[in-house]
Formats: sequence, structure tokens, C-alpha cells
Amino acid sequence: MQLGEMIERLRARDEKALDWLIQQYRPLICYIITPILANDHDREECISEVVMRVWDGIDSFNSARGSWNAWLTALARNTALNKARTGRRHAVSDISPDTPDTSPTPEEQLLRHERQQALNRALEQLSPAERALFYRKYYYMQPTSQIAAELGLSERAAEGRLYRIKQKLRRLLGGEADG
Repeated sequence: MQLGEMIERLRARDEKALDWLIQQYRPLICYIITPILANDHDREECISEVVMRVWDGIDSFNSARGSWNAWLTALARNTALNKARTGRRHAVSDISPDTPDTSPTPEEQLLRHERQQALNRALEQLSPAERALFYRKYYYMQPTSQIAAELGLSERAAEGRLYRIKQKLRRLLGGEADG
């Protein structure tokens, strides 16, 4: 089965396409969620949840807006982050009801959105290799050792590249560069 056929069959609610999805894309999903979720049980639950989100949300996939892998990767990452946050919330469920609400105000949300837009513009100015390295470390939360091993670099070389990327982004965002 090809990707396009799988997507069409998922939209037609063919469960065999779901089996093919799991067989073909489980390694990618695992690759994305493993740095976020340390517990094997949480990862297995997350994989199941990602598959169900694909099943429920397949109609929201639009190839004109991005690739299948990008859509699936974002879905897996967000699901894992939500699971990690939920796990932390349950771990501190004995907090007093008098604890102040720490959710962001509308002003804070607007400022965060503006900062995100500025960062996206700065990231667009990086080379594709720099952008990929940045995403692996700070978006997918991969350990430097994993990035280095997969790129055939020493950890020190990977850290050096990441440091230079951060300096470049700092300059692009109007901040002072170290050193």
C-alpha cells in the first residue's frame, strides 16, 4: 500500500489502513515520543493515542499545507507533550485549592504569540541543516548524544554547532550574541 492509498483508505474508515499505518509509522512515532516520555507504559499509551488521533483527525490532513511526515510528527510530539504534562499534573494533584492560577493572561498569550512569530521568521533564515539540528534538539527534545550519533559527529561537535545556531538566532532576534 502506498501513502496516498493509505490516507484515502483511512478517510474511508478502512481499518486495514490503520494496521498498515501502525506497521509503517510506529518507528517514526517512537522516535519522536521517546525523548519526551521516559516510561515504556506511557510511550505505548501515547502510540495508541496518536493512532486514534490520526483515525479521528485524518480529514484535517491537507498535503497542500505540509507533508504527511510533518503532520504525523507534530501530532505525535503534541500528544507526547500533553501526556507528559498530564502525568506531571497527576503527580502534584494534592496542591491546595487556594494555589493561585498560573495560566497565562491574554497579554501574556499575545506576547508569547508575537515571540513565536519572531522565532519562526528567524528560523527561516537558517540553513536547512541548521534548522533541522535546532528542531531535533529543541523541538523534538532529542539528547545531544543521539543527535551526534545519528549525524556521525562527536557530542562536542554537535554541541558546538548548536551553540553557534543559538548565537545566530540571538543576533537575528535582536539580542546580544555571547563571546
